[in-house]
Amino acid sequence: MKKLFVVMCLLLCQPMVAHAADDAGELARQINELKEQVIRLNRDLFILQEELLFPADTQLAVFLSLDSGVFFQLDAVELQLDQRTVSHYLYTRHQLEALARGGIQRLWTGNIKSGEHELVAFFKGIDKDGRPLERAASLRFDKNDSEPVLLELQIIDAATDMRAHFRIEQWQP
Repeated sequence: MKKLFVVMCLLLCQPMVAHAADDAGELARQINELKEQVIRLNRDLFILQEELLFPADTQLAVFLSLDSGVFFQLDAVELQLDQRTVSHYLYTRHQLEALARGGIQRLWTGNIKSGEHELVAFFKGIDKDGRPLERAASLRFDKNDSEPVLLELQIIDAATDMRAHFRIEQWQP
């Protein structure tokens, strides 16, 4: 009798377990949808924050690119805008490897007013012979009211004179 009662209980509970499993699957699907919505919302908020903090009519963004790094091993970059330090960055081995593979790093983004400005970049590192080396590059540029200014710091290996060259280029919109 007891065995029959246990078997009957198990048979009656089986549809409830199947229904609970269906509910768990539906709940998992809803959680995944919510996660996707949160990710999209986070992206939209980030874009909105960038637009509010750095509107195009006042924006200056500075990027860094590095050639293979044979003649110069970068340790640090310091940026000065209009004789005021705005950024100082120290590099790890992994970051240098990423730059040597063609990566471009956004060093600094800020707001500037219209008019003439000067950006000076100081590069610190080690030359191909293992000696400490410091170099600088500068660029005078005009900021107009309608477009952001995008500048790229470039460290380029030159095989002709077997040394690195440092320059700043302005990207054209």
